[in-house]
Amino acid sequence: MPVHGSVPLRPSLVAATAAALLAALSPALPASAQTESIPARGSAYMGMGVPAHDGESGTPVPGDATRTEGVDVSGHQGNVAWSTLWNSGVKWAYVKATEGTYYRNTYFAQQYNGSYNVGMIRGSYHFATPDTTSGATQANYFVDHGGGWSGDGKTLPGALDIEWNPYGAACYGKSQSGMVSWIRSFLNQYRSRTGRDAVVYTATSWWKQCTGNYGGFATANPLWIARYSSSVGELPAGWSYYTMWQYTSSGPTVGDHDRFNGALDRVRALADG
Repeated sequence: MPVHGSVPLRPSLVAATAAALLAALSPALPASAQTESIPARGSAYMGMGVPAHDGESGTPVPGDATRTEGVDVSGHQGNVAWSTLWNSGVKWAYVKATEGTYYRNTYFAQQYNGSYNVGMIRGSYHFATPDTTSGATQANYFVDHGGGWSGDGKTLPGALDIEWNPYGAACYGKSQSGMVSWIRSFLNQYRSRTGRDAVVYTATSWWKQCTGNYGGFATANPLWIARYSSSVGELPAGWSYYTMWQYTSSGPTVGDHDRFNGALDRVRALADG
């Protein structure tokens, strides 16, 4: 029973007052802190989503003469010491050229030409953002900015990096059939522009989630599988073998390491087409 002359407080008013006091006592987060979990557009790199979604454990079996060591790099690595990598046994490389239709790797020339100059067989890759523009549009952007192919024996076909979205929903807001259509549009346009079938880089878990484990690209497009473990594990539907395996990441400042499923002459064969 309230004291004479007092006004009883409504529960909603008490809750609102408490919330206001809590807000006043809690310092507001700066805008940069509120968005720090979302990277800036253009900063994505191959394998960025693998540790968070597939885990990162195990040690791959040692390489041998039937597997050829490679690396993939992006703008995060800056100027790469290609001679050091070559002397360590790395014989092929992929360099990020583009992302969406809004980003070009500012270190592309040093990385792409530098790997070639030390003797590596190299190619370039495109980080796909299916939520921004069509597959065909992004294929054209890629080819126009470093993603082309030449029959010089040292240029690998371009690679489509299709994986978790670092900027939002994992499947870029697309249905499984919509994602398959987007990928098909990119691959068809890349072949039309270059005469080569692009390599598809992905992870099995993402492929299952976002394409419904579609198996229709396996007959034409080489598979580059991402799995940071002691073995490649299950492959996406349709592919009975992998061409390349990204088996570990040393972080964005060092680059990722890969193995080609064949000796050096098979790497040359893929470059030759």
